Amino acid sequence: MDKVIVITGASSGIGAELAWQAAEKGARLVLAARRKAELEAVAARCGPDALAVVTDATRRADMERLRDAALARFGRIDVWVNNAGRGITRSVAELTDADLEAMWRDNVNSALYGMQAVLPHFQARDAGQVVNVSSTLGRLPIVPHRSAYSAAKHALNALSACLRQELRETHPGITVTVVMPGVVATPFGDNALGGGPDSRALPGAQRVEDAAEIILDVIEHPRPEVYTQESTQAQVERYYRDVDAFERGGT
Repeated sequence: MDKVIVITGASSGIGAELAWQAAEKGARLVLAARRKAELEAVAARCGPDALAVVTDATRRADMERLRDAALARFGRIDVWVNNAGRGITRSVAELTDADLEAMWRDNVNSALYGMQAVLPHFQARDAGQVVNVSSTLGRLPIVPHRSAYSAAKHALNALSACLRQELRETHPGITVTVVMPGVVATPFGDNALGGGPDSRALPGAQRVEDAAEIILDVIEHPRPEVYTQESTQAQVERYYRDVDAFERGGT
């Protein structure tokens, strides 16, 4: 895989697994996260060419610094994966202003800063791929206690689609991909605002290796959207065909 790939949220979970799988295929990696020790451990496993850049994805300046570090090291960026994000365990009735701000900052602003940081480089080459890791809840708002997270991922999906359509007219060589995992066996639940169940203990949780493999495939074979579980698209179609019936249990 002759690609330079930037991955945010790379210190654990999907980001770390994606880094390992991409490294095995020969990709050159720039890995970003806030936790220095964990990030450097992932980079070390990926080989001597992997670059670890301690980054707070919710800070625009950090994302621009990440871009500059990647270009200084490798001379180009081929794929930018916005994987950093955070969940929440809070009903709509309980949401505070701070909750909403956190969900937008961690799940929407972080991805927007990444897109805007790398876009001029991609436009100059008319080449490149943005991969935004969203969620099935960005299509199926059916887990009430993930309320604001679901709303934020809906927003991320919309921003991704709008950018994709804009670029299709001016820079057709640039691809914007949305990846929508369901429940994946990662520490996602532990890290959610308000706590919550450990995703690794939930029945039916997808193996992180399988989710990362789907993302790697969409990097090798770019397309606009992909679910990491085959059954999800059928669920989405049923949901929008009859929302009331779906919500009442006709799943």
